[in-house]
Amino acid sequence: MDIKKVMVIGAGQMGSGIAQVHAMAGVEVYLHDLKDDFVQRGMNTITKNLSRQVEKGRMEEAEKEAILARITPSTDLNNAKHVDLVVEAAVENMEIKSNLFSQLDEIAPSHAILATNTSSLPITEIAAATKRPEQVIGMHFMNPVPVMKLVEIIRGLATTDEVYNAIEDMSKKLGKIPVEVNDFPGFVSNRILMPMINEAIYTVFEGVATPEAVDEVMKLGMNHPMGPLTLADFIGLDTCLYIMETLHEGFGDDKYRPCPLLRKYVKAGWLGKKSGRGFYQYN
Repeated sequence: MDIKKVMVIGAGQMGSGIAQVHAMAGVEVYLHDLKDDFVQRGMNTITKNLSRQVEKGRMEEAEKEAILARITPSTDLNNAKHVDLVVEAAVENMEIKSNLFSQLDEIAPSHAILATNTSSLPITEIAAATKRPEQVIGMHFMNPVPVMKLVEIIRGLATTDEVYNAIEDMSKKLGKIPVEVNDFPGFVSNRILMPMINEAIYTVFEGVATPEAVDEVMKLGMNHPMGPLTLADFIGLDTCLYIMETLHEGFGDDKYRPCPLLRKYVKAGWLGKKSGRGFYQYN
């Protein structure tokens, strides 16, 4: 299947990155969100990223302009009727995603693939909101999208080989390395990463060590480029909590129980870098 035009839904950090890599690969993209302000913020992020590449001599100004010209801002979901692939990168909430996929099923052409960038929710359940579950798939990018090579590709119960192969080929066209993963809560990346972050939070909660000490141990002792608590702040503590709750509910196993300190920070509005305070303070 030849994917020539794509709609990315959600112009936040993930969505703008996903739109950028598609445009860089020569694909026409709609960058869609609910409000024009959100879309413009996403476009500004992409422009800033590309301008940095020009300043570093990795890209010509003309190439930057050509990439930006391939991205069309959108606040009308009906633009999905023009595309071969939709990549949804909206908020991590099953009700919102199900409603969105139900609408997209009505609007997008019958051949179009509907992909979700969900980091933990079941693909099969999202697909059930459509009349084309065989064309629904998980396409989980890593943050920051333009830099990170991995894409987890997750089949739902009904996803066809043809659809899987098309998304695998598309991922390679974007310069990514696709890895096939089955449809379990958290897939592979977050099933392993989030309990590690949660355990790091428990060590602070129980007074074993300070956040700085925990991060130093993991960087110097385990060769991690970034400590788990700094990483949690970058991901967003609300997102970490949501994924831990999804794992806890999905597996019914108390080893995935979110740390009370994580809940407390989220209730306090200490969400990490985006709110200015999490385990560390940000100006």
